[in-house]
Amino acid sequence: MSSSNSSQLHSAAAGCSSGQMFLQPVWDRLRTREALTQSPFFPVIFAITTYVSFCLPFVVLDLLCPWVPALRRCKIQLLGHVVLCLLLFDAEFFAWHVLHHRVPWLYRTFHKVHHQNAPSFALATQYVSAWELFSLGFFDVVNVWLLQCHPLTVLVFHTLNIWLSVEDHSGYDFPWSTHRLVPFGWYGGVVHHDLHHSHFNYNFAPYFTHWDRLWGTLRPPRAR
Repeated sequence: MSSSNSSQLHSAAAGCSSGQMFLQPVWDRLRTREALTQSPFFPVIFAITTYVSFCLPFVVLDLLCPWVPALRRCKIQLLGHVVLCLLLFDAEFFAWHVLHHRVPWLYRTFHKVHHQNAPSFALATQYVSAWELFSLGFFDVVNVWLLQCHPLTVLVFHTLNIWLSVEDHSGYDFPWSTHRLVPFGWYGGVVHHDLHHSHFNYNFAPYFTHWDRLWGTLRPPRAR
């Protein structure tokens, strides 16, 4: 065997050895967790974790984008579509919400279950009928499809939408709550929606206040 072939074999063996030194501890650790890796839920958990891990760097870039000109030059679009999705969802939910309060059969059949908890709390966010859950999910999907949103925009919108919904039902009014960060009373937030749960005929919009102002259904919170 020639010296060149010998050196190539030696290099390949060294590469395999270093690879084994790196991968073997990983494999040994995984084998100690066979109950996890062989679970039918593991592929789902692994896929979601990997997906979110890949998305997080770009989410950080989106947060930095307004202050870093170099990033803005590379950015295609994001913030505008997120705001548009929120405004569209706010209008759609307002119309749906008013309809399901003003038509007694719709209220009794589909929406009343959500109002069984008058003092609102975070877990009550998704305490809704299957029809309500489907309707609101349908609005979400249609909006991002109509606007042809970037997949990262879709992720940010859904995450923000879920957070704002949970905050609306949390029952806590903190100094840093969203409605205190948006000027001119444009955003109702938790105090706006909490009043809806105690006074059913007011404050139908989930987030912003302009639709309730236009339709005369806005009830501002009392000063505390």
